[in-house]
Amino acid sequence: MPSTLPEDPSLRRRLLVATALVAVLPFAFIYAFVFVTNQIVLPLLEWQGGGPYHGRVYVDPLFAIVVVAGGLALQAWKGPSIVLGSVGARRVDADEYPDLHARVTRLARTADVEPPDVAVAHNDAPNAMAVQGPRGAVVVVTTGLLDALDERELEAVVAHEVSHLANDDATVMTVAWLLPTVTYYLATAAAYVIYGMARTMGHGGDGDGGDGAAKAIIVLLVTAVVTLAVSAMFWAASVLVHRVLSRYREYAADRGAAAITGDPTALASALRALDERMADVPDRDLRSLDGGAEALYVAPLEGRAFTDAELVSTDVFPATHPSTADRIDRLREMAGELER
Repeated sequence: MPSTLPEDPSLRRRLLVATALVAVLPFAFIYAFVFVTNQIVLPLLEWQGGGPYHGRVYVDPLFAIVVVAGGLALQAWKGPSIVLGSVGARRVDADEYPDLHARVTRLARTADVEPPDVAVAHNDAPNAMAVQGPRGAVVVVTTGLLDALDERELEAVVAHEVSHLANDDATVMTVAWLLPTVTYYLATAAAYVIYGMARTMGHGGDGDGGDGAAKAIIVLLVTAVVTLAVSAMFWAASVLVHRVLSRYREYAADRGAAAITGDPTALASALRALDERMADVPDRDLRSLDGGAEALYVAPLEGRAFTDAELVSTDVFPATHPSTADRIDRLREMAGELER
C-alpha cells in the first residue's frame, strides 16, 4: 500500500516562486541587454564613426517568449542527460545492479511515484542525486556511496532521492540551471575579450591604426565590460534563488525519507558517514563532481580537500545544503516523536 508523504505547503510555495523566477529571469536578461545596447553600445558606435542610428534595437515580446520557452523546454528535455554526463554517470540495468534496482523500484512504489531509471558514477566520493525531465527521472549513486553505507543507511539515502521526485523539486532544480549556464558562458567569453584587449593595448597593438583603431578598441572593451556586468548580475540572481530553494528542499526530502522508511535515524547515520568519508576522498573524484551540480547531491561538497575555484563561491552565496549537524538533529527529533 503506497504511503503518502507529508504535505509541505512551504515547499509548494517555494517551488511556485522558483518556477516563476525561472520563467521571468530570462526575459529580464534579454531586455536588460536591449536596454544597454540602446543606451550604451549604439551611442558608442555613433561616437566611433558609425551611424547615425536613428532606430533602436527592439525584441518582439512574442519572439522572446518563443526563445525562452524553447530554451526551457530544451533544458527540461536534455537537462538530466547533461547532468549525468557532467558527473560521469551512466544508466545501468537490473542485471548489473540487481539489488540497487530492486531497492529503488520498491521505495518509489512506496512513495507512489513512477520507478526511475538508475545510474551509477564510478567515483570514490560517496553521494547521490535525483534528476527529472519529461522523459522520466533518474536516481544517481556513486560507487563510493555503495561502499560507504550499510544496507539500512543506503535504504535511507535512496528514499531521500525518491522524495525529491515525489516532491517534484527535482524537475525545477534540473531546469533552473538554464540561465546560470548561459550567463556563465557569456561572462566567461566577455572576460576573455577584456583580457585580450588588455594584452593588445599593453603591447601597443593600436599604434598603427591611429585614432580610429583606438576608438574601435574602446567600443569593443566597453561592450565586453557591459556584457560581463549584465551576465554576472543575472547569473548571481539565478544562482542565489537556486541555492535558497535547494537548502529547504533538503529538509523536505529528509522528512520524506523518514516517512518512507519509518527510520529517521538511518538517514542521520548515513549523513554522518558521508560527512566523515568526504574528507578522505581523492581530489580527482571531488573535482569530477564539482562545477554545477552541487545543489543536487544528498551530501554537500563544501568539505572538499582541493583549492580550485568553485563555480559558485560559498563565501558569496548561501551554501547549497543546510549543515549536516542540523539535519541530523532534526532527524533525531523525528525519531523521538515516532517513539512517543
